[in-house]
Amino acid sequence: MMFQPSQHDVRRFFCEAFAKQRAAEPMTPMETLAAQWVGEHPEYHADLADLEAALASVYSVEEGRTNPFLHLAMHLSISEQCSIDQPTGIRQAVELLAACRNSLHEAHHEVMECLGEMIWASQRSGLPPDGHAYLDAVRRRATR
Repeated sequence: MMFQPSQHDVRRFFCEAFAKQRAAEPMTPMETLAAQWVGEHPEYHADLADLEAALASVYSVEEGRTNPFLHLAMHLSISEQCSIDQPTGIRQAVELLAACRNSLHEAHHEVMECLGEMIWASQRSGLPPDGHAYLDAVRRRATR
């Protein structure tokens, strides 16, 4: 069975990783990776510093505010996909895109758009996510 964390689980995880990093406390490898991505996003630090507010926050599209927890979770997902190379070829595609953009962070943001498109298409069609279409979309970005 796949682990399906709740919205509160995800928010608590990122807030706790941020707190542990700031307090120089020991962290799990996943918390360390999360804290590295948090470090790349100082604009989210205020959101992550207050767990109660984080758990209560609503990020609506209408407000035009990015959900920091969704954004950071996508960074973690892409990092995990690359570490295990699933879908096969994603590691190479992301590395190529990062080389083209001269930034792993910028590459991740472009990959997020591809990931979001794959999830949206899956939800619209009712079919499982299409890993090949996702990989092709990332490769297209890396070669243009």
